[in-house]
Amino acid sequence: MPLLPEVPSAAHYYQHLRHAAPYEAAVAELCARHGLPLDVPRRKYPAGNAIVFAVGEAHVVKLFAPPFAEGAHTEARVLAHVDGRLGVPTPTLRASGTLEGWPYLVMSQLPGVSLEEAWPRIPVAQREALLAQLGAALARLHALPPLDVPPPHGSWERFVRTQREGCVERQRSRGLADAWLLQIPGFLERTLAQPESAAPTALLHTEVMRAHTLVQADAAGRWTLSGLFDFEPAMQGHPDYELASVGVFLSGGEPALLRAFCEGYGWPDGALPRAVRRRALAFALLHRYSNLRWYLETVPPPPGCDTLEGLAEAWWGTE
Repeated sequence: MPLLPEVPSAAHYYQHLRHAAPYEAAVAELCARHGLPLDVPRRKYPAGNAIVFAVGEAHVVKLFAPPFAEGAHTEARVLAHVDGRLGVPTPTLRASGTLEGWPYLVMSQLPGVSLEEAWPRIPVAQREALLAQLGAALARLHALPPLDVPPPHGSWERFVRTQREGCVERQRSRGLADAWLLQIPGFLERTLAQPESAAPTALLHTEVMRAHTLVQADAAGRWTLSGLFDFEPAMQGHPDYELASVGVFLSGGEPALLRAFCEGYGWPDGALPRAVRRRALAFALLHRYSNLRWYLETVPPPPGCDTLEGLAEAWWGTE
């Protein structure tokens, strides 16, 4: 009897299999295959493009449905490339392979809790220190030698062009109001016409957010970063593309937090130039998982902010 379901398409996986299908037997098979302990608890993390189980306190098993196989190959390559080089722990790849056509990774389990979970308990000054650490880690990531993990459509230029062509319809399908939709073409034209928008590419995480960052507190209550994970969507691209998730899901529109991140990254005076702020919003619109309506609900703009230029200042301003 098969351990894993057939997945005819990504849509079928999302609709029928992401949460409902039983995966415990497949994970047990992989534990036995790779000598992981069988007598420890296994717990399933919330599902995304991959099925992820913690095995005890030391290992993680990550299963990729066949439509997302490329993510397994990307994550394996990136984990090997960044290991020990970011100043922040990242998972160590222990094994990889396929089970009934599903690629999988076996990784070390990082200590700590998600920054998202811990956030309400962390004092403001320590939040800023954590974001400065993350900024420094991403500067190291972007400075690494290039890795052959191209973006969708094969190159950065084609990725931007394709995302731009479908941007308005994509945002419309996700419920964005016409008042914003009508501004997108002109905003992208003005912003992406700048020469800096075609800068050399760097290795990007692409989804740096509190949910993908681990922290832990010492006996004195001081919080430190204990891990950065989920490199499945990593790719080579413009370094400022990284700011898309940072401004919305990490600093959350709080200037002091973004300034701390930028200081850690190495931006002079911890400030983003206006052109970079607008480019960050442009890349947020072009992000492969972009949903501006959801972003506006997650980080409501200040009263009276009704232009994309104003939104760029609200989310990526540091004053």
